[in-house]
Amino acid sequence: MSLEGKRIFITGGSRGIGLAIALRAARDGAQIAIAAKTTDPHPTLPGTIFSAAKEIEAAGGVALPIACDIRDESQIESAIAQTAEKFGGIDILINNASAINLTPTEKTPAKRFDLMLDVNVRGTFLASQAAIPHLRKSAQEGRNPHILTLSPPLSMNPKWFKPHVAYTISKYGMSMCVLGMAEEFKRDGIGVNALWPRTAIDTAALAMIPGVDTDFCRRPEILADSAYIIFNRESKTCTGNFFVDDELLAAEGITDLEKYSVKPGTTDFLLDFFLD
Repeated sequence: MSLEGKRIFITGGSRGIGLAIALRAARDGAQIAIAAKTTDPHPTLPGTIFSAAKEIEAAGGVALPIACDIRDESQIESAIAQTAEKFGGIDILINNASAINLTPTEKTPAKRFDLMLDVNVRGTFLASQAAIPHLRKSAQEGRNPHILTLSPPLSMNPKWFKPHVAYTISKYGMSMCVLGMAEEFKRDGIGVNALWPRTAIDTAALAMIPGVDTDFCRRPEILADSAYIIFNRESKTCTGNFFVDDELLAAEGITDLEKYSVKPGTTDFLLDFFLD
């Protein structure tokens, strides 16, 4: 398996899961556009598009840092166009950017509701929409194009809605994009899939949530290795799946997940949302 020469566009990849996926691809020599808002160091969150680009290049990849607010349609279109021009096309789109606000209905301000819907659902939809012509061309060239969205399997279990209706709607909106687009673009040979972690993942964003002990989490690299498997599968047949990281790895014979533990020896992990 290899992603050598693959042309990748990833939203929100300046840190955390997105950066981990980018670095895994960079080790093969992939070309990666990092489209995110952070151009200057954040007071509490590590990483910018430029620091991410340096890490990608140090890992062996080619990096293109692009300042992009995926709430803005024109910025998305410009970022996709820049990437296609720089790399000669796009083979993989990763919808990684996401906003989270775990509040009940009466404590969710309209601006937070709008942020989650704009980043999670609208951003995923518009980034996919802008990338489709390039991915279709990639398919015609036999380059195995994929869209991967970091979103959960769909479930109508009320327990996933009750604590944070707005956040759940936004994440399921991303998953509904996967469900619909997988079928819509199957004939074009574009693989459209979702990926979600079994456990909470140790990221800077998670660490900002009160009461979360990251010792009971796994590292972002488990999702990077999972995404790598998906991108190396045949896009014409690998589509419409809602993959869970440990199940996907097990299907490839990888069952020892100790290396992904934040704290070695941990067995009682903090489980992620949305998995029944």
